Amino acid sequence: MIDRYMSVSGECQTQKIIEKSRFITTSRHVEGEDEARAFICEISKKYADATHNCYAYICDELGNFLRFSDDGEPQGTAGMPMLEVLKNKKLFQIAVVVTRYFGGIKLGTGGLVRAYSGGVAENLDAAQKVIYETCSELKIFVDYPLVDAATRYFESTDADVLGTEYASEAVFTVAIKKSNEQNFTSALVNRLNGRVKLQKIREYFFPFKL
Repeated sequence: MIDRYMSVSGECQTQKIIEKSRFITTSRHVEGEDEARAFICEISKKYADATHNCYAYICDELGNFLRFSDDGEPQGTAGMPMLEVLKNKKLFQIAVVVTRYFGGIKLGTGGLVRAYSGGVAENLDAAQKVIYETCSELKIFVDYPLVDAATRYFESTDADVLGTEYASEAVFTVAIKKSNEQNFTSALVNRLNGRVKLQKIREYFFPFKL
């Protein structure tokens, strides 16, 4: 069982023109092969008039479920180079489609490899990366006079506030890295002079921003 892995958050799209051909690269976080295939189908339908919709994906957190397609480009010039970029960047649960509108100038084998791999690399550099790591989800109960102090503390840490409820007191639902839970809670109690109640809800993988 792994304790962390890197992926992307949501979807990112970039494009570039190479020798009059337009390359549109779309990447998205996916969880499982069904999501990966649905994403590829969605993009292929969106750009149904394109010359090619090549893809690659690694749809689990271990790197076991991976596929690629050249979609009519010469074998080995699109899908495999795209997949190699995903591997080299150590990204998981991700799918990427490169859409090409042919501009009339042939790029050759080497040019195609550079165009497809380069498009994916540039796209992933622009995408929001996240680290999936085991988190502790906490309920934090705070009296109203201390809400601002608690909020400032959350903002100074890597905690993610998932929700806030207001009743007889403010109740924050927070995700914090399990490895940092003890330091986080100890510092919070000190910051609020002990005037805080904590309840641990559960543990699970959570996407923390880099």
